[in-house]
Amino acid sequence: MTSQFSFKGVISALPTPFSKNKVDFISLTKLVEFQLKQGINGFVVNGTTAESPTLTWEEVEKIYLCVREISGQRVPIILGTGSNSTAQTVETTKKAEGLGADAALVVVPYYNKPPQRGLISHFTEVAKNTNLPVILYNVPGRTITGMTVETILEISKEKNVIAIKEASGDIPFDEKLKAKLAADFIFLSGDDPTFIDFLRLGGNGIISVMSNAITSASARWAALVSQNKTEEADLDFARYKKLISLMYVEANPIPLKWMLFKMGIFSAPDMRLPLIELDRKYFEEIATELKNLEII
Repeated sequence: MTSQFSFKGVISALPTPFSKNKVDFISLTKLVEFQLKQGINGFVVNGTTAESPTLTWEEVEKIYLCVREISGQRVPIILGTGSNSTAQTVETTKKAEGLGADAALVVVPYYNKPPQRGLISHFTEVAKNTNLPVILYNVPGRTITGMTVETILEISKEKNVIAIKEASGDIPFDEKLKAKLAADFIFLSGDDPTFIDFLRLGGNGIISVMSNAITSASARWAALVSQNKTEEADLDFARYKKLISLMYVEANPIPLKWMLFKMGIFSAPDMRLPLIELDRKYFEEIATELKNLEII
């Protein structure tokens, strides 16, 4: 499967801004424009960070079209289409193709706890029913079930399965997987804290939470590693480690939304139930770190 885009570099998993439980398109526009100016390489719409379980398909379409209108064809827009129903995932992926998405991000089915052979059948069925490039999404911390190296290798034989977002944060697992993947298979991190280590073992980039707030820094780290300046990347990354850890003091994207609110990009840090606004006990620590890094 060919595309005008490489799907490499730093790609932001966009959060969904809300105001009075409605999608806040003014804030969304600010966020997309901010990141484009800061050198982002792409966007994911309707991923985990978007609170996808609580979005209607009508909302997803409107968000996608908004992001597309702002970014045009400058960067790829990847649409999250995965669910714990194969039939529903196939249907949603077809809809994403109809909208003009550049690729589909398909998460491991959650809750059902399928065996590995079930995962192979699931992803094969999705891939065979679309012409879109398919990006696998392995995130066992959220799905319980994770893909093994052998399962990923088997699914990667499908011609339009072109990449994986590997979000386990397990660097030994990533190293083993990378050694066995085809050279042209795109290997993306989905774990912000281990980003530099992931790049060091040959990763092609990241689908990131942190890049929504620290876009230029995230892009800088990827560039430094690509130039074999890993020590410089490590030192710079270390300055941001506390802020990155604070992005995960509660479930993503609760802290991120509060940060974007403090940065003046989001009009409110509103969540959609069952997620809820950041606990007040973290307000001062996060604000202090944003100030220390001269982000606010």
